[in-house]
Amino acid sequence: MDLKTYLSTRAAEVDAALDAFLPKAKERPPTIHAAMRYSVFAGGKRLRPVLCLAAAEACGGEIPNALAPACAVELMHTYSLVHDDLPAMDDDDLRRGRPTCHKVYGEGMAVLCGDALLTEAFIVLAQTTPSPRYGTRNYVSELAETGGSRKLIGGQVMDLEGEGENLTKRGLIRIHEAKTAALLTTSLRLGAMTANATPAKLAALTCFGHALGLAFQVIDDILDVTQSTDILGKTAGKDAAVEKSTYPSILGLDASRKEAAKLTKAAMDALTPLGTKAARLREIASHLLKREY
Repeated sequence: MDLKTYLSTRAAEVDAALDAFLPKAKERPPTIHAAMRYSVFAGGKRLRPVLCLAAAEACGGEIPNALAPACAVELMHTYSLVHDDLPAMDDDDLRRGRPTCHKVYGEGMAVLCGDALLTEAFIVLAQTTPSPRYGTRNYVSELAETGGSRKLIGGQVMDLEGEGENLTKRGLIRIHEAKTAALLTTSLRLGAMTANATPAKLAALTCFGHALGLAFQVIDDILDVTQSTDILGKTAGKDAAVEKSTYPSILGLDASRKEAAKLTKAAMDALTPLGTKAARLREIASHLLKREY
């Protein structure tokens, strides 16, 4: 199938699995479960779970075996967005074109919603069928390390502390290695693990994810200053408003676009050990470089 059909098909499979995994909206206590579903089903692109599934395929695996970790990374990603949007963090009123969780359910419930989504991620992940090389312990430790203080949370700490500071390019990269690139890389690694990937293939996907994650963030920063709120589905120009260092603010727009292209090429080059089986991942990388929202 063509890439557009592939992305929509895989996203639909992930949505169906998420719907099955999550508590129903009316299950007691209903407010928290409604808030969880509101945040998860807000219309995201499902990039991370789709990459998880594509990595499994690239390593010779089956989609059903990778659905649990694919959903787990999406739950962790959504939790991070719910918390990032809070007034104490990035203070945003819009996410994916809809009012953020705390605007609908209140700040206290949004905190609990994020906590619940993070916990649910591990409940779902633990249902992954082990492969010969990788057991439940490997899956859980992989995602837990990514969500901890050395990566996802640590990256948010550096992001908050960097507001109003003139960061260097290296300082900015450290933030996005810990946030965007880390979770994206883990999505790929978990998918590959369900397919019993060899260490060489896992290493190749790790390099791919690191470069792709940074490229994705560069494009995100560019779009923040070149697109409208209506197109982005979130508040445009927010980074500049809080004096946050971004790739365009440090490098300029033209150099940022070149940086994104360079990182995307590095990502594609990293897939060489997987040969033609990684064709779909290369397509996705090219697609992300050209995205407009």
